[in-house]
Amino acid sequence: MDFKIPEPLKAEHAELHAELVGATSAGGRIGKAAEEVAKRLHPHFVREEEIALPPLCLLAPLTTGTVEPGMADVLALTDRLEAELPGMLAEHKQIAAALGDLVAAANAEKKPEYAHFAEKLMLHARTEEEVLYPAALLVGRYLKLRLGR
Repeated sequence: MDFKIPEPLKAEHAELHAELVGATSAGGRIGKAAEEVAKRLHPHFVREEEIALPPLCLLAPLTTGTVEPGMADVLALTDRLEAELPGMLAEHKQIAAALGDLVAAANAEKKPEYAHFAEKLMLHARTEEEVLYPAALLVGRYLKLRLGR
């Protein structure tokens, strides 16, 4: 079965990536700080888009009671997410530290739009930690219960 990342989440990642590219092009202290964020963020986004976000496409069908045998294929993703979650949360801390440097650089250079971007990305990470990752894990746990695995 094909598990596509819900479009709003894909669009949000794309928007954040585009804003980060803009920050890396700003030059000066902001550009250097943004490059450090990008270095830490890119592999993290790739992993999220591989294992954490695709299971979320099953939320709507599961809420209507729809469970199909092919949905079991998502368990490989949710099991991997569960195993890799501590590392992903540690990456969030590293990304947050780099974002803190970006905020400091933006404030020093009097460019609040970059500080706002950094704060928006920090909020995005909290949304993942508090909502998206737990929801993806629940998809897997629910399917295991329903499919008797």
